[in-house]
Amino acid sequence: MPKVIPVFDHSNQPNAGRMPVWIRQPLSAGDQFGQTAQTVSHQQLNTVCVEAHCPNRQECWSRGTATFMLLGDTCTRACGFCAVKTGKPDWFDEDEPRRVAEAALNMGLDYVVLTCVNRDDLPDGGAEIFADTITHLRKGKPGMGIELLTSDYFRCQDNAIKVIYQALQDADGDTRMVWGHNVETVPSLYQTVRKGADYARSLGLLEKAAALPDVESKSSIMLGVGESYNEVIQVLKDLRAVNVQRVAIGQYLRPSKYHLPVQRYLSPAEFDEYAKKAHELGFGWVKSGPLVRSSYHAEE
Repeated sequence: MPKVIPVFDHSNQPNAGRMPVWIRQPLSAGDQFGQTAQTVSHQQLNTVCVEAHCPNRQECWSRGTATFMLLGDTCTRACGFCAVKTGKPDWFDEDEPRRVAEAALNMGLDYVVLTCVNRDDLPDGGAEIFADTITHLRKGKPGMGIELLTSDYFRCQDNAIKVIYQALQDADGDTRMVWGHNVETVPSLYQTVRKGADYARSLGLLEKAAALPDVESKSSIMLGVGESYNEVIQVLKDLRAVNVQRVAIGQYLRPSKYHLPVQRYLSPAEFDEYAKKAHELGFGWVKSGPLVRSSYHAEE
């Protein structure tokens, strides 16, 4: 009879120095991958797929989907896990919303995910660019599904929410949307993993988004940076307490030697267990797995 390994017996899990086989992705790309890459390049757009070194780029681009990253490629924060470059941005392009919408239409997308770098240098945190992009997308294709993955809008949270939601109301009367903001990790690790962010502020944004008519809120947490099982469960409970309906749970992968090291690779069975717990807590949409990212199969 085969030996059954307890799901949370860490002594039986791979150490952080060796990447397990379930992390590796096949390097195959068909015609659709090339078409997606060409569209992104032609419109001079940034994607989180490239800038954040997403491990699912081959799969998603081959399906003709991409997550557009607004407001340039330079972030004002320096999170220890993130591959997006950090610094003082000098880039701002008012034509970006039009180009994003044109790319989405050329790719034949019915569902679009929009994210951004943190732009604490802008008075509105970049909310107006999100609003303009929503307007162009809905003008080009009324009823297009839209999902946002925003920053926490450090200085103007209430106004940012108002500006973005108003754009939905003005576009075509369809205010259905998913509003995502990632808590990323457990509160005890914020000073190391997510500098410049605040756990309570993130929960506050998600609660306000969830309170909007026709809007579902969504968040994501990455594992393997030193968190405990109980801490993860508490984060899931906190998210449900502010009415977050969707959650993505994935493995942290170190993008370079200059970023935080992986403390532990979790097994697929552990991710299945977290998915089970999330469903028990009342999340209606759950993605949990080693290669899951916040925008992974978002259109589902």
